Amino acid sequence: MNMATIKSRIRGDSFRSHRWRSIVKRLWQSNAGAIGITILSIHLLMAILAPLIATHSTTTMNPMHPFGSPSIQHLFGTDRYGRDIFARVVYGGRIAIVIAAVSSAVGVALGSLLGLFLGFTRGITDEIATRAIDALFAIPSLLFLLLMTTLFGGGIAMLTVVLACFKIAPVARVIRGQALDLVGRDYVTAAKLRGESSIAIVGRELIPNTIDVMMVEFAMRASWTVMAIAGLSFLGFGVTPPAADWGLMISENRSMLQISPWGTLFPIVAISSLVVGLNLTADALAKTLGIDRTEVVPG
Repeated sequence: MNMATIKSRIRGDSFRSHRWRSIVKRLWQSNAGAIGITILSIHLLMAILAPLIATHSTTTMNPMHPFGSPSIQHLFGTDRYGRDIFARVVYGGRIAIVIAAVSSAVGVALGSLLGLFLGFTRGITDEIATRAIDALFAIPSLLFLLLMTTLFGGGIAMLTVVLACFKIAPVARVIRGQALDLVGRDYVTAAKLRGESSIAIVGRELIPNTIDVMMVEFAMRASWTVMAIAGLSFLGFGVTPPAADWGLMISENRSMLQISPWGTLFPIVAISSLVVGLNLTADALAKTLGIDRTEVVPG
């Protein structure tokens, strides 16, 4: 590696570092971004510090103390089985964040690679794959997820895999559109004329110029995933009992809503706040990066 290449890479790393600092600064200067990041930070801290702040067991039942009201001993009260609601809400946040983060990261990564490949190669392969993706969009998302979880079962691991696979098609559709716009640019043409391989062009020219869209996609998909997890668990196709899951908590306690609303109210607030935090962050990030979110189809 010659000195010119080394200097070029150092300048590139310095530029990227400055750009990331600029993005974070602009996010904090945005009201939506500041509120969204604050909400997400609270959820993350509670998930990380769960063993320290939620000292009660999430699964131990106490038949002598069901439907307890909020107190010093049980901050959010107890559910129909006498379990501590605060502990279940906190640990439920861990499950929601882990599944949303992992499934979104995997789905966006695989979907982006597929979209870049289709947009770069085009031809008959692109036509067939695009038609297949369009056909998948005709299937209601909830119906598709219910079918997949029925076939392969629930549980945290399988739910993460199913949700990750579900994200590949919509992400590929968005990134393909970006790739089609980029392949005609001068720097891509120059790379082709230099004889660079397709992999090198995708890695050096296309991925760096679509990373902004990937970031917004990740935030949007994570927001949608939190609601999907809750919906599937509520219907009995998601996280399996006795795990602490927000959707499962709502399902278990909804019949006693008039007698003791705490077991239903607090997980609803947790879901809503996390989704709002992710949406605000995604909106602020899209505006900061100059990306039109209306071009992206949720799901």
